[in-house]
Amino acid sequence: MRTRWAFGLLLFMNWGITAQADEAEIELQSSDTSVTVRVNSIETLRYVFRDPTVSRPYFAPVRTPSGQQVSRNNPPQNEIDKTDHPGLHTGIWMSFGDLNGFDYWRLKARTEHVRFLTQPTVTSGIGTWTVLNRYLSTDGKQTVCEETGRYSLQLVPHGYLLEMTSEFRSEKNEIVFGDQEEMGLGIRVQTPIAVEKNLGGRILDSQGRRNGSQVWGQTSDWCDYSGPLDGKWAGMAVFSAPTNFRPSWNHARDYGFLAVNPFGRAAFTKGEPSRVVVKPGEPLSLRFGVYVHESASEADCSIANIYQNFARQTAESNP
Repeated sequence: MRTRWAFGLLLFMNWGITAQADEAEIELQSSDTSVTVRVNSIETLRYVFRDPTVSRPYFAPVRTPSGQQVSRNNPPQNEIDKTDHPGLHTGIWMSFGDLNGFDYWRLKARTEHVRFLTQPTVTSGIGTWTVLNRYLSTDGKQTVCEETGRYSLQLVPHGYLLEMTSEFRSEKNEIVFGDQEEMGLGIRVQTPIAVEKNLGGRILDSQGRRNGSQVWGQTSDWCDYSGPLDGKWAGMAVFSAPTNFRPSWNHARDYGFLAVNPFGRAAFTKGEPSRVVVKPGEPLSLRFGVYVHESASEADCSIANIYQNFARQTAESNP
């Protein structure tokens, strides 16, 4: 088995596929550690599935199609970035602080990339790939569950939309998602647009609430973290699909962090603790989107329109 896997890596290593989309060329290129996305030869996104210091897959760096970086440097740089949560707050990631009692968010247990189920490719201007991940116990001896992760990326006005659909399943045991703030899909933005820097960055949700004091612990269709960067307006907006099992609460922090979390009922509302149990052989699916955007001004970027298209497409694919 190991020999066949090594051979498979050689087959797709440094293999690039291109396609034309809205007069911009998208390219996906794979190596034995990552998938790199380029738009018109500019690296915009990297999906890292093997990193000796970070024990889960993540996206970093995250850039707009023009090359403007909107994610914090990974690792954070002294005298440039606030250096909290190194290794935990990479650009974009999905993880869980309590999955069957194991902590993947804080890297105490490992999320292992097993293989590609579909190789990175671009069709009709949309880049896609599918992976199989395995969630291991802290000692690495037990498989808690497997995740089929499907990723797609397409160009949209003022940027691109990264869509992520994950299906969690175990044939042998129950999967139990616990109740913590540190669950779900997270992003960490460039230090200059963090609200606490007081340079014009802001958090905004679909209900018009702003910054951590108003957004934290609320549910919304979308939540955006953006601000002025080099004379443009740029950032990332996070979408929770309406087909998810419940709405997501916003874990929004003025220091540059945002997560959307459908599991933390007690953590955010002080209500009854959430305990989401997935029976053996049954799947739990989660779908999120991240809109990476850059425009001349804040008013030029219509996040609501991009979200409505995302929600409609999600509904159509889940009749």
